[in-house]
Amino acid sequence: MPTLPVPPELIIITKAIAKSKGRCILVGGAVRDHCMGRNISKDLDVEIFGMTPEVLESVLQKFGDVHAVGKSFGVLKLKTSRADYDFSLPRSERKMGKGHRGFLVTTDSTMSYKKAASRRDFTVNSIGYDVLTQELLDPFDGLGDLKRKILRHIGTSFAEDPLRVLRAMQFSARLEFKIAPKTVKLCRQLDLEELSRERIFEEFRKLLLKAKRPSIGLEAANNLGILAYFPELKALIGVPQDPEWHPEGDVWTHTLLVMDEAAGLRKCDEKQDLELMFAALCHDFGKPVTTEFIRGRWRSPAHDIEGIAPTELFLRRMTDDRTLIEKVKTLVKEHLRPIQLFKDRERINSGTIRRLALRVRIPELVLLAKADYFGRTLTKKERACFEAGDWLLREAERMEVSDEAPRPFLSGRHLLALGMSPGPEMGIILKQAFERQLNGDFQKEDDAISWAKSNIPN
Repeated sequence: MPTLPVPPELIIITKAIAKSKGRCILVGGAVRDHCMGRNISKDLDVEIFGMTPEVLESVLQKFGDVHAVGKSFGVLKLKTSRADYDFSLPRSERKMGKGHRGFLVTTDSTMSYKKAASRRDFTVNSIGYDVLTQELLDPFDGLGDLKRKILRHIGTSFAEDPLRVLRAMQFSARLEFKIAPKTVKLCRQLDLEELSRERIFEEFRKLLLKAKRPSIGLEAANNLGILAYFPELKALIGVPQDPEWHPEGDVWTHTLLVMDEAAGLRKCDEKQDLELMFAALCHDFGKPVTTEFIRGRWRSPAHDIEGIAPTELFLRRMTDDRTLIEKVKTLVKEHLRPIQLFKDRERINSGTIRRLALRVRIPELVLLAKADYFGRTLTKKERACFEAGDWLLREAERMEVSDEAPRPFLSGRHLLALGMSPGPEMGIILKQAFERQLNGDFQKEDDAISWAKSNIPN
């Protein structure tokens, strides 16, 4: 196995720590990903054995600014001219109460690596790497589970933090591993009610942004009993769809396919990607309450509108980010528009598309609609392109509303310059002018001003 690519600066720091009888062990995701042949993250977690916090701090101060993140947790952050590093001391944890703050944490620099690693969640996350000797430390056969592609908990301490159920969900998707049956059984016994919204959100964020196939994590969520805490997701299971349009099956199956399609459309912009992925997850939340067998077919009339309320309930269970919630709700509300507009393209006027651009960024909406369209069982020919989305993007670009919403040509300063006095009449004129602009009556500012000259009340 190739040597783990440790930054030269960290090797120098490691040697300085070794001179003071300390031992540096890389732990966590970087080691796991290295063992899987993946590119490792720039964020490296280093555990220090054989040193007290005071001695470690005195060594690190020679390399940059040191910040202690709670003495009891034994974590020191080092900021150098090249990078930021996290150094931690081995610690034991004892459950004393609910939540992630309900632990008694004790640092112990004399602890063995095996004992320190035993507090980790899964065997594949317990593998360590000695920076100086380049030796892999594997006390719980994490390497074997990597080969077997199994996510397996280490010991009984796993049950002390129910967050690990959500970690099983997102890691199963990111690694594309099966979860060991005994781990599934243990997860089903844990109570997620004590988890804070922030911690829940973080695990969903990792699932939605880091997994190539988020559907694996969502299937795991169902198997682990997580959906009991998210009724909006659970309600999708078993909701029938028109087999002609959705031969893949029920709404839950469709949603899983849409999530994987959306993952392939991410743009490496965390904010926009998170909005897209949550919108893909929530886009059919209105179907459970609207689906009926009408005139020989399963239909879900107005499910786009009816999906707004459950989307907000779902998101509020994990975040107070008002901007995210509103953006996702808007995408859910508008997710059918690209196909609807394309079908009616011979009858609609340009104002319809301009008004859509006032409500939502059209390129982002098209990504969601594209994921929705391809998240079905399709023929090779049907998968060749998303004609409705391509058409809408072309129209938006032609009208110059692709990157931003249309802005009024006419403003209050123009009306003041034409001699109009401030008041309610000015607002009426501005609104009428903007409506005409949206309909395509005005092509430039001068057109709006000429119209205003003829319509200002005497």
